[in-house]
Amino acid sequence: MTQSSPEKFSTRRRTFLVAALALIFLALAPASMRAQTATVSGYLSNFDVVNNTGHDGHGFEIQFEGLQAKDVYYTFSAQRYGSPQVVPYATGVYVRWSSNYDANAQAFLQTTTQHAANTPFAGMCYQWNGAGYATSGCEHFGVTLTAPASKTTYRWLIEDAQNPGTLIAFDPPVALFAPSYIVLPPAQVAAAPVLEAVIEAPEPAEAPELYGDAQWVKVFKTELQRDANLDELVSDNAVVPQDAAHAEVAWEILQTEPASNSNGTRRRRQNQGGLNATTRSVVRRYEIYEYKGAYDPVTHQALCADTLCAVPADTEVGDFVAAQMAAANVNVPSLTVAKTGNGTISSTDKFISCGTKCVSYYNAGAIVTLTASAGSGNAFIGWGGPCTGAQATCTVTLNDAQTVTANFAPTVSLSVSASGKGVVAGARANINCGGGGQCSASVVAGTTVTFTATPATGFHFVNWSSGCTGTSATCDLTINKNTTVQAVFSNK
Repeated sequence: MTQSSPEKFSTRRRTFLVAALALIFLALAPASMRAQTATVSGYLSNFDVVNNTGHDGHGFEIQFEGLQAKDVYYTFSAQRYGSPQVVPYATGVYVRWSSNYDANAQAFLQTTTQHAANTPFAGMCYQWNGAGYATSGCEHFGVTLTAPASKTTYRWLIEDAQNPGTLIAFDPPVALFAPSYIVLPPAQVAAAPVLEAVIEAPEPAEAPELYGDAQWVKVFKTELQRDANLDELVSDNAVVPQDAAHAEVAWEILQTEPASNSNGTRRRRQNQGGLNATTRSVVRRYEIYEYKGAYDPVTHQALCADTLCAVPADTEVGDFVAAQMAAANVNVPSLTVAKTGNGTISSTDKFISCGTKCVSYYNAGAIVTLTASAGSGNAFIGWGGPCTGAQATCTVTLNDAQTVTANFAPTVSLSVSASGKGVVAGARANINCGGGGQCSASVVAGTTVTFTATPATGFHFVNWSSGCTGTSATCDLTINKNTTVQAVFSNK
């Protein structure tokens, strides 16, 4: 393990002015009114890959262009090669798993054998899966990054025939891709941001005017309400989506396109979806198969039997060569309001009106003020979550997804009176009945009120005649229904 993303001038002028005004509006608009967004905090790539180099493999490397060693947060080490080395170079970094060499025996200590064609390997790339692992011809590698690479290249390491005991990277690279992620703003303010995963065809063309070799790709997707962990992104873990219920793309062709005849529909594929307020990670499994169908003899474009390359014929699908388990851990600034009892919660920016709209998305750092309003026959009794106390308003600063709870409870009526001259006070009910004070109130059902009877000059307290009982000047009474309390005073 290692600790260590030609028009006329007048038309052009109008276009420029419109664009400039739009930029000015965005600059002046308050943060809460701009398009909401999300951020990717972790880039996870864990993959099963066969050794189809035609040589025994003794290691594997991933080349990340545009990264530094500090960007490599964690690496998968539960395989025959153990922990990798992180080797920086001028414009990037290598993550390299490799076998030790026994000079006396003139042999590498660890080997990934050549994978036999037409041999299934699902579930066999892991050292915990028994004897089949040693001869499976496949392996599992992975890495967690804290920043996106501008380019990722995968290569097996084989013995250099000219220098025994030395490993060299095998070319061509493995036909495997690493998704890159783009956060797209929502179509409207306060809606969910969209996370787009982009994959590029890894097989280069033999000449600039040709298409590269094609691959079939299947895509499965799920979302988790927690961060994904690299060690769980393996084919035999239930967290990895790979059944029909999680199918995002049944089949599609991925193929490098010539620059002179390219619309991007084959060389690049985008999969996207709005992020839920509770989403903490988006996990995809990409399954990669050889394309065995026909090619155009001039351009090398894949010519699928269905003409659309959407449903392959049985003869067009070759070996299953790799499975990429990729995840993006995301931070989605949002506010979710939950409530108990009858009432509504609204925000000053009008994005929350719960009742009906209880979730809104925000930019990181947004400050949101909420106000709780009790419904008929109810009272607001307090906040939960980042809001606290029983004041009707609360202010929340959002840097991640947060949930606030507003609690309401039913109320009952309380009426107090005095026979004779005196004052009856009710603590917790704002009752001060006698001499023009308040003699009625609505209280939350279940509230215990302490009543105190104080006689006027020349009078004395006799007893309670309703609600409370006895002759003590104080009375504790739990109010569960509409209640009347009377104190009796006398001057005799």
